[in-house]
Amino acid sequence: MKTFIKIMANVSLVFNSDFKDHDNKLEVYKTDLNRIFIEIYDSTDEREFQFITLDKDTAIKLAKTLRTEINKIEE
Repeated sequence: MKTFIKIMANVSLVFNSDFKDHDNKLEVYKTDLNRIFIEIYDSTDEREFQFITLDKDTAIKLAKTLRTEINKIEE
């Protein structure tokens, strides 16, 4: 009997705020439970952070909503 090992990418994306008075960051990655984990933290106090976990369908809805709002921005 062959055993197959599934190797998952160990990747997270970190986005830096463009707000000049704060250096907040948003980190996104997939958890071992196949959820999308989004964490927002303030670099001035690493103990202060907020997070949300999303299932795949909800993450897709968030991505579509974000894309819609981006398209509303006039350059």
